[in-house]
Amino acid sequence: MMTIQTDMQLDAKGLACPMPIVKTKKSMKDLEAGQVLEIQATDQGSTTDLKAWAEKSGHQYLGTNETDGVLYHYVRKADEEKAEKSHPHTVGNKDLESLSDDAVVVDVRESAEYAFGHIPGAVSVPLGELDERMNEIDASKEVYVVCRTGNRSDMAAQKLAENGYDKVYNVIPGMSDWNGDTEKA
Repeated sequence: MMTIQTDMQLDAKGLACPMPIVKTKKSMKDLEAGQVLEIQATDQGSTTDLKAWAEKSGHQYLGTNETDGVLYHYVRKADEEKAEKSHPHTVGNKDLESLSDDAVVVDVRESAEYAFGHIPGAVSVPLGELDERMNEIDASKEVYVVCRTGNRSDMAAQKLAENGYDKVYNVIPGMSDWNGDTEKA
């Protein structure tokens, strides 16, 4: 394996979403434009999360290598960071308990997270598959996007809105605080 020259390493091993992103954001502040950060993580969802975050914030996602169960992600700091925006339309968990039949709940967590407990009727479309599978989501319906904490669902909601979905809501805080019914896949 080729050695990749980096300017800083970040140990995010053992941390689950959203912590690898939170720590990455902090570390990026200490880098100069053009420098490369290596993020070491064990959360399988971190690849998708970091790609989406880099795209949203204007940094360059360079790629990921995996060795012995550790993911080594590489992100180059942008010359000019985009101001991170959030999806403007949000709803609370309570709002999901009384949806109309004209609504669809899209769960953008990894398929393993979905399998172990999700909102009944929610459709599983992991964030990393959203670009390829967006056409499976009915744009004429109200779309409620959920993840564990509201972070990935925010990125997904923005992506859907950019692609012509005009009734998209990010559910906050999501499954981490969900008290309603759940079912297993």
